[in-house]
Amino acid sequence: MTYWLLNLWFLVPAALVFVAAVVVSQRRGGAGRFVGAVAGALVILLAFTAVFDNVMISIGLVAYDPARISGAFLGAAPLEDFAYAIAAGLLLPSLWVLLGRRNENR
Repeated sequence: MTYWLLNLWFLVPAALVFVAAVVVSQRRGGAGRFVGAVAGALVILLAFTAVFDNVMISIGLVAYDPARISGAFLGAAPLEDFAYAIAAGLLLPSLWVLLGRRNENR
């Protein structure tokens, strides 16, 4: 199994939850703000992931089986390594919207 195939198991559900949160935000009148906030958080999260993952891989703390990665890298980090950050960046704010309080007048 490749890392991309493994990543699909959590990226697809995270994307579906994100879409649901966008729909809920749109009904509440704040979809643009929500998507913008998630996009901004993703940029920051991916930048930190790039720095820290490159350091960890460069010092030998983490290694990847070359047969299981795509071969596309950002520095020393394979692109597959960023899937966890993307999933977290989509899923956590989406759950906040979906599981937050129902009555905005409280």
